Amino acid sequence: MTASAYTVSPSVICEEAAGGVLILRHGLSIDPVEQTIPGRLKYWADLQPDALFLTQEKQAITYGEAERRRREIAARLLALPLSSDRPLAIVAENGIDHALMMLAATSIGLPVAVISLSYIASGAKPWAKFGQILDQVTPGLIVSDQPDVLDAVLAGIGRPDLVAKPLTALDWLLAEPVAPADELARAEASVGPDSVAKLLFTSGSTGQPKPVPNTQRMMVSNMQGLAALWPFLQERRPVSVDWLPWNHTFGGNCCFNITLWFGGHSHIDSGRPAPAAIGRSIEAIRRWRPTLYYNVPAGFESILPTLEADRTFAADFFGNLDFLFNAGAPLPPALRHRMEEASLAAVGAAPSFVAGWGATETAPFSTVLHFLQPHANNLGVPIPGTAIKLVPGGDRYELRVKGPNVMRGYWRDEEASAAAFDEDGFYRIGDAGRLADPQDPAAGILFDGRVAENFKLSTGTWVNVGALRLAVISACRKLVSDAVITGEGRADIGLLIFPNEEACRLYLESAGHDLPAASPACLHPAVRSRIEELIDAYNAEQMGSSTRISRFAVMERPPSLEQGEITDKAYINQRRTLALRADAVERLYA
Repeated sequence: MTASAYTVSPSVICEEAAGGVLILRHGLSIDPVEQTIPGRLKYWADLQPDALFLTQEKQAITYGEAERRRREIAARLLALPLSSDRPLAIVAENGIDHALMMLAATSIGLPVAVISLSYIASGAKPWAKFGQILDQVTPGLIVSDQPDVLDAVLAGIGRPDLVAKPLTALDWLLAEPVAPADELARAEASVGPDSVAKLLFTSGSTGQPKPVPNTQRMMVSNMQGLAALWPFLQERRPVSVDWLPWNHTFGGNCCFNITLWFGGHSHIDSGRPAPAAIGRSIEAIRRWRPTLYYNVPAGFESILPTLEADRTFAADFFGNLDFLFNAGAPLPPALRHRMEEASLAAVGAAPSFVAGWGATETAPFSTVLHFLQPHANNLGVPIPGTAIKLVPGGDRYELRVKGPNVMRGYWRDEEASAAAFDEDGFYRIGDAGRLADPQDPAAGILFDGRVAENFKLSTGTWVNVGALRLAVISACRKLVSDAVITGEGRADIGLLIFPNEEACRLYLESAGHDLPAASPACLHPAVRSRIEELIDAYNAEQMGSSTRISRFAVMERPPSLEQGEITDKAYINQRRTLALRADAVERLYA
């Protein structure tokens, strides 16, 4: 089965407003939000108590057992110093215990701040960002699957008032008093559409991470919109195998919530898109045969060699899929073509690729690409219930969003909240776009970079930083992990290149060069020469100064999470990196 036969056709209503503004809405509507995400656990526990909900390595839990344990945990959380002002903080990898703790807390109206482990990693020392997050959130309790590490971090940042409790061994919690059944019922009944369920953090790609209150309304309206676009989700239980982290809006609000909302089964994948870990992902796919497969481009690239080499595996994988959901970055056309070829060879049909666009502030979707189209950067059309405002700016539009999926404001930050919305209540998401077909808004919106990142050369020519960055990374064939674009106010464009050390070593080996014993492979003259060749080849196809690279410098030191050059979601903060590496930029243009 493929989702293409079970998805509705795109239908978009376009309203023209003053000043060339366009407002797009989907032709389908959604019902007012009345349910909650944790309420779906009870719904499915009553309907299919023995059906698998989550699996993880050697662990498994059914809907009935998950609801029993959810109640057991929730009845004890009520005895702890937690409230809507003193949230529960979870600092942990994805896991069954993580899911149960999150569902238990949100089911009784306790917000959960889901915090990335990257903030307490040794590389983030002295953990200033983590300290800022704690100051913003003021948690009443922190639980972690690495409590010893977290306790050391808390001591290091001078927070002896906070102690990390273990997430995977709940003896400490089971010793707490059990709330009477009527008290638990009252707490559950108090949870409504506008209850804050989670605090998720913005990427920090343009500043410090900000906590975003995700309400039940935001998350449920997303699920209602997807149900309208993909009726098949309600016709057979979705099965997924994924690793995408729940502290990010896609993993936590798309992947996890789809499983729970539609009564499916999710295997929590311990693999990753890296040579040492992708084997675990492949074995999990073999065992569980997902109907929905979510990943980032690097993840699809990691499983592709096995799909091409093992016809049985490819037939099992593609033959059971409803769709492949690409997230994080546009899927390169060459990679998509190879995936389609592998599917055609195995099952005689191309897979359905889908995608979405949104932000932490939209939990997660504003648009969904649920139809076949030729552009890798197509964001799709508005998810039902949501309006997208397109405000003209040069040869593109600034995109703004309004709907039940949009936050009401940032956590305890009135100034940032006020600045985030325009005079009509549309959220300024910060992205730019163009209509794929100006005569047919149902053809989708093409992503056209970040509004704040773009700059002008001294000639007055605008540089689209987002599009150029992706084009350069692609042109350098894995030798470059990321790049920062330079040239604001100057005559030409330059790059600060962050190399992929592993790819550089593989290149040197394949080209017959001796590997350096002490220095990084990325600094080998042959690597620089190869990058220069690839950039020259890229430049040969460019028509103007806004896309041509005139100079570059290879950065030996990777971007720093602690200094804000890169976020926990691996997004490069262009302006912060340029500010911290101003000397490198000056040397580049000297």
